[in-house]
Amino acid sequence: MKIVVALKQVPESGAPIRITADGKWIEDRDFQYTLNEPDAYALEQALLLKEQNGGEVVALSVGPDRAQAVLRDALAKGADRALHIACDDLHRRDALAVARLLAAAIKPESPDLVLTGLQSDDMGHGQTGVLLAELLGLPHASLILQVEATSTGLMVKRELEEGWFQTIELPTPALLTIQSGGSKLRYATLMGIKRAKTKELRSVPASDLGAPSEPVAVLESVSLVRKQKTTQFLTGTPAQAAAALVEKLQFEARVL
Repeated sequence: MKIVVALKQVPESGAPIRITADGKWIEDRDFQYTLNEPDAYALEQALLLKEQNGGEVVALSVGPDRAQAVLRDALAKGADRALHIACDDLHRRDALAVARLLAAAIKPESPDLVLTGLQSDDMGHGQTGVLLAELLGLPHASLILQVEATSTGLMVKRELEEGWFQTIELPTPALLTIQSGGSKLRYATLMGIKRAKTKELRSVPASDLGAPSEPVAVLESVSLVRKQKTTQFLTGTPAQAAAALVEKLQFEARVL
């Protein structure tokens, strides 16, 4: 089984947020970066399937040169090779433009399975994976916690609302977006880190893939959330004021 897993490098949580002078993005000079958490679970599912069924795991990432760090980590954990799509303006591309880049890189690989995280910790759109499935013409399922290969394709466990789960079958090739928490993440061993140095990590400029780069959604500006306090006076009889307060707590504050 040949599996391509898409990985994104994101800022670590708790990073200080400052807006750039032009107001169009976030100042990232002091950021520390890490692997997007749902993508880490996607990588773990890929490695588990490889251990159970054999095959090859190809790690794929879009971003500037620093994004190669997540690919090296994936190689150290057990991925067989990696492909880096060099792109210095990733934040200016919407989910569709990123999915087009990924699709252009994945199509020549002809994988049996494509895995992505459910969403990214920085943008949180939750769109790239399903858009990628459409561009590749693959059946897909989202919110996946577990994946099992069968004689006819895949058996997957999906997380639904309120503690409910769903098990469905899909043919291959297919694309799955993976939810966090479905398995225990592994660490890279010292031997894995040494072996990673001999594995292929190829970098391709985004412009060489021939994918359209124009976004559908254009980011005009970003701003910090402004905290505001307001005071409301409830008039009427005590009973009327109490009823109005309960209504506001239920439907505005949503604490009841």
